[in-house]
Amino acid sequence: MIVTKSEDLKANSHNPKSKNLNSRAFLFAIDIIKFIETLSLKKISNSVLDQLLRSATSIGANIIEAKGSGSKKDFIRFYQIALKSASGTKYWIYILKDGFNINNKEICYLLEELEEISKMLGSSLLTMKGKKAIG
Repeated sequence: MIVTKSEDLKANSHNPKSKNLNSRAFLFAIDIIKFIETLSLKKISNSVLDQLLRSATSIGANIIEAKGSGSKKDFIRFYQIALKSASGTKYWIYILKDGFNINNKEICYLLEELEEISKMLGSSLLTMKGKKAIG
């Protein structure tokens, strides 16, 4: 059984541009939680915030679950789910940005970090499948 401690996930918290996908996904989820806490719940539907929280935290959870998978096929599947969760997270962030007119530095940062995490996941998947990343 693989046990991941939060200290292991936060190991690169001093460097937000770390190449450690586990740490970045974990810190991104924490950033989403902190961001949600700053929003006015009267203005925004709880269901939108719940969906954002679920999809954002699912990214890191699936990356960690991949480490405990029993086969390469399972490992790839968890990374695919993490990438799908990243796409869903992007959707919900844009709902907040465009639907609720929330356009601040934090939204921009979250979208940039999500893009980097998505690229890392995509590149990892291509490597695992034996294909080269484009760009």
